[in-house]
Amino acid sequence: MARNEHRLRDVAVVAPPGFSAFELSIACEVFGIDRTDDGVPAFDFAVTTVTPGPVDCAQGFQLSTVHGLDRLDTADLVIVVPSLLNRGPGGSGLGERLWATLERGGRVMSLCSGAFTLAHAGVLDGRRATTHFRYADDLARQFPAVEVVPDVLYVEDGPVLTSAGTAAGIDLCLHLVRQAYGAAVTNRIARRMVVPPHRDGGQAQFVEAPVRACAEESLQAALDWARGQLDTTIDVTSWARSATMSPRTFARRFRAETGMTPHRWLLEQRVQLARELLEEGDESIDEVARRCGFGSAATLRQHFLRLVRTTPTAYRRTFRGAA
Repeated sequence: MARNEHRLRDVAVVAPPGFSAFELSIACEVFGIDRTDDGVPAFDFAVTTVTPGPVDCAQGFQLSTVHGLDRLDTADLVIVVPSLLNRGPGGSGLGERLWATLERGGRVMSLCSGAFTLAHAGVLDGRRATTHFRYADDLARQFPAVEVVPDVLYVEDGPVLTSAGTAAGIDLCLHLVRQAYGAAVTNRIARRMVVPPHRDGGQAQFVEAPVRACAEESLQAALDWARGQLDTTIDVTSWARSATMSPRTFARRFRAETGMTPHRWLLEQRVQLARELLEEGDESIDEVARRCGFGSAATLRQHFLRLVRTTPTAYRRTFRGAA
């Protein structure tokens, strides 16, 4: 059947012998918890192993599951987690199941060094992929048909997706949720997980700008104040006054807390608001620009293209379609 690019309902994760507990837990946390009370769609989720029954974990315990690889036959998404003991094929018959998933229109994804399992199966040949930076050179050397991209959080190449090390798997899982269900659902899951909806990295047009919390209460109040004034001109003097600080102290503490200048923070917040308006509303690009404080569609397009690496019109077409 033809692949529905944004279908994401049936999810199965494969835990090979010697699997890593953290990456398995990422898949379980994003797709295996019922959050329908928060308006999040329920996933049909299962943990599978090559052979049903106990399988050893790299961290010293065993996992027992009733599901074997036949559970992959209906999955919209198959996730392969790494084995810290053996960056190998992942077990007999898995490669054939991964190909079968792709051939019937599903998607295949690896977390961290699980990319080696995908590479052994041949599904990464001729594709871009990433893995943990410690193993990127090994992946490129062992599999010259794979274009290894070492400096991104994740790579999506058609129906095959790979993530960088450890927590980058969260970014990739949330990216898929965002594609299928939009920003609002992704934000609800991220909020429950106490993580940003996404971090800066590869695939820039899909990166959700995180809202950074500040330890200093007065500065946090100033950030909240600015978010409510994005359609107006915000000068640093007025902004510092809202935090009861001098402009110089405000700028210094702002950078210490957020890691960026006030100007950069404002720009990111305005672009993020534009993204939300483009996803959820029907306003013209000119109106979106006005509501975000850019003044003109041309100015919005300039900053949007630089930060998101696509145009507002193309972004709306992509994500309104996903919604």
